[in-house]
Amino acid sequence: MKLYPIEAGNFKLDGGAMFGVVPKMLWQKTNPADSNNMIDIAARCLLIEDGNKLILVDTGMGNKQSDKFFGYYYQWGDDSIDKSLAKYGFNRDDITDVFMTHLHFDHCGGSVQWNKDKTILEPAFKNAHFWSNQDHWNWATKPNRREVASFLKENILPMEESGQLKFTSLPDSHFLENSELGFDIFFANGHTDKQMIPIIKYKGNTVCFMADLLPTAGHIPLPFVMGYDTRPLLTLNEKELFLNIAADNNYYLFLEHDAHNQIITVKHTEKGVRLNQVFNCEDIL
Repeated sequence: MKLYPIEAGNFKLDGGAMFGVVPKMLWQKTNPADSNNMIDIAARCLLIEDGNKLILVDTGMGNKQSDKFFGYYYQWGDDSIDKSLAKYGFNRDDITDVFMTHLHFDHCGGSVQWNKDKTILEPAFKNAHFWSNQDHWNWATKPNRREVASFLKENILPMEESGQLKFTSLPDSHFLENSELGFDIFFANGHTDKQMIPIIKYKGNTVCFMADLLPTAGHIPLPFVMGYDTRPLLTLNEKELFLNIAADNNYYLFLEHDAHNQIITVKHTEKGVRLNQVFNCEDIL
C-alpha cells in the first residue's frame, strides 16, 4: 500500500463559524484571521494505492459552481486534484473508488463536473465507484434546514444517476472494522449524520483521515467545536473518544482542512489531550 496527499485547493472560512462559541482571543492563537476574520483552510484529500485499487478520499469543492458561489470562499493558491494526481503519475481515469467522508460541498463537490458542452453534469471519475452510506445519503438528499446550503443536489444526485454509487456497511457502534474498501471506519454523528473517518493501517502505523471530526490542529481542545456542527455536544463526546484512542495508540492524524499542519499526533496532558508533534506528509506517507 502507498498513500499520497492530494491537494484539491485552498480557501478561507469565517473564523468564528469554524470555532463556534470559542472566543476569538483563544482560537486566533492557532488559526490567525485576516482583516475579514477569515482563516486559511485546505482541502487536502488522500489517495490510497492498494493492489489494483486506487481510492481517493474526498474531492474538495470542484470547479463547476458559479463565480458568485466561489466568491464567498476566497480561494487561494494554485493546487488542484489534477495537478496532484499528475505529480504521482496518475490521472482521474485511474481512480477506481472515491470515498466520501460526507456530502458537504467542500468534501464532495469535485466528484461531479460539467461535460465538455456544459449541458450535463457527470461523474468526474468515470471509472470509479462513489462510496457513501445509506443513512448519510438519506440525510443529505432530504436535508434539514441547517445543512440545506451544504448539501447541493448537483454534487450528489449525478453519482446515483450514473449507477456508480455504492454504500458501505453500517456498524452497530462507532467502528466498522475492515470495510468493503479494506480499512476501518469511525462513524461520527455530531458534525452531520454518519460522517465516515477512514482508519488506515500503513507501514506499521495507523493513519486517520480526520475530515470534519478534527478540521485543524487548533480544534483539539474538546470545546473547540465548529459552529457548522449540527449536534455540537455530540461532537464533543466523539472527539473525546477518538482523541483518547489516538493518544493511547500514537495515531497519525491526517488533517484535511488545516492549511499549515498536515499530519499530527496527540498526547495526554493534565489539561486533556493536546498536540504532540507536527509532520509534513512526506515524513509519514
